[in-house]
Amino acid sequence: MAEGINKDIKYINRDFDSLRNSLIEFSKTYFPTTYNDFSQNSPGSMFIEMASYVGDVLSFYLDNQVQETFLQYARQEPNLYELAYMMGYKPKVTGTSLANLEIYQQVPAIDDGSGTYVPDYSYALLISENASVSSTLGNSTKFLIQDPIDFSVSSSQDPTEVFVHSISGNDVNRFLLKKTRKAISATIKTESFTFTEVDKYPTVEINDTNIVGILDITDSDGNTWTEVPYLSQETVFKYIQNKNNIDPNTSNDQGEVPYILNLEKVPRRFVSRFKSKTQLSIQFGAGNNENNITEVITPNPNNVGIGLPYTRNKTKTAFDPQNFLYTNTYGIAPSNTTLTVRYLVGGGVESNVSSNIINNIVSATINFQQSNVNNTGGIAQDIYDSVLITNPSASIGGSDGDSVEEIRNNSLGNFGAQLRTVTQEDYLVRALSMPSELGVLAKAYIEPQKASSLNFQEGLKILDLYILAYNASQQLTTSSTTLKKNLSTYLSQYRSINDSIRIKDAFIINIGVDFDLLILPNYNSNEVISKCITSLQNYFDINNAQINQPILLRDLYILLDKVEGVQTVNQINITNKNGGSYSEYAYDIKGATLNNVIYPSLDPSIFEVKFPDTDIRGRATTL
Repeated sequence: MAEGINKDIKYINRDFDSLRNSLIEFSKTYFPTTYNDFSQNSPGSMFIEMASYVGDVLSFYLDNQVQETFLQYARQEPNLYELAYMMGYKPKVTGTSLANLEIYQQVPAIDDGSGTYVPDYSYALLISENASVSSTLGNSTKFLIQDPIDFSVSSSQDPTEVFVHSISGNDVNRFLLKKTRKAISATIKTESFTFTEVDKYPTVEINDTNIVGILDITDSDGNTWTEVPYLSQETVFKYIQNKNNIDPNTSNDQGEVPYILNLEKVPRRFVSRFKSKTQLSIQFGAGNNENNITEVITPNPNNVGIGLPYTRNKTKTAFDPQNFLYTNTYGIAPSNTTLTVRYLVGGGVESNVSSNIINNIVSATINFQQSNVNNTGGIAQDIYDSVLITNPSASIGGSDGDSVEEIRNNSLGNFGAQLRTVTQEDYLVRALSMPSELGVLAKAYIEPQKASSLNFQEGLKILDLYILAYNASQQLTTSSTTLKKNLSTYLSQYRSINDSIRIKDAFIINIGVDFDLLILPNYNSNEVISKCITSLQNYFDINNAQINQPILLRDLYILLDKVEGVQTVNQINITNKNGGSYSEYAYDIKGATLNNVIYPSLDPSIFEVKFPDTDIRGRATTL
């Protein structure tokens, strides 16, 4: 073949067959006399097919690598997590269940000197923070009470309720003290990591299942390390109680300003991120200068860097309000020390437990407030043993963490909002992004306040956020007061000054599905009906349902028509089920149906097949 001829090379072939055919055509065109045996068993065909095989594999991996760089199409778990963090979203690998607990203890009654019997608070107990409790009825889920319980203190924020426990003759013998606390379905685990030489950005990993997050990190010198969203954030906000011994200049406004907000520099800081559902990575900074590492900072022109005399004007410079002290070390790297990491594990749908079964104290430090209590007749031991605990309502909020689609949608939404809540969708994403240890929402829906509920000359300035949670059987239920308070507190950090958010319960409409089919000959009716029921159960899976989502009957007909053995779907009937084990709300399904679409109510509601094994029924006939 003559040299210098431009060869027609195709660059668009990517699969095995197209590559093989192109190589054969290339050989026939440019090497007609050199090689012309393209039979299946020829050596030339072997080399051509080997080259096609390599090209096909390379094309596959190239396509796969490109696909994994896009959040919308990535499928590999590590890539999804990394892309989510790039968007500023921290995925949840588990969701903890929230339980509202009641804790009781008995105390003796004493005469206050006027003939009135009152509780003897010298026998009041103090239960330390991070007490672990569980059920004695077979459920092994452990719950953690993170706040201490002090029966001797009563306030509007933490009241101690008092009841008469027993009477001896006409006099009160003992009183019963009651405290309430919230608990999360989690247990504390500990890992230790030893650091010797200074290493820039050292990283350690915790491998476990159902990791909720880091509780705290302390080093062997007693220093505490603070978790921050990103290593460049050098300061964190601290709330300090407004007392005379803090600042005499602010003592006069204690009633108006109970807390003072200060910025505290935290050179000992770290970030944590999930690499997978079972792997949590912890990264530290790169600096090694520990001089002047603890100080309280008040934002002013000196540390913000604007308006200083004899300096350049920086009014057009963008400053981070959470980082007034800019450095290039991104925090201190631990060295010549051992870090003790305490982290929480737990959660999941199975952590949602029924009411009145959390009554066992697994581990807790319990002491009398006064060390010299009278134990005559064993009364102190009797009081010590009188501690009881229970959960009057079922715990809710536990979930199995973010699915692939939830990671994608929450990440994109979080990136669009950029931690700002401007639109109502921003509030929705922010609510769904609430940290898992505060509880997890099953469903959420937000809309402006309805015009019909506005007062005279009142504008549309209130957003109504409707939420629902899961029970132990992953059925929809109304959210507990504790979960709503957590959500309200969480949203208050991101709420715009002119926005008002009202958290409400969405309405649950329980339904049943009955269908009538015509079965093709030579098909087993029971098997076809079973397949149809399975298809409907998957369709009405509560994970696929959203608040205010209608039911399209046409989709149900198409779904059943695709089942093997079904000739004709004669009828599909949706019925409302309420009362008893179902939702208390009745709904006129027939009146809400228009053009084969069943619409939800004007008040935000969701359709749920609560018992899919019994509420979906079918009947079949044959030709």
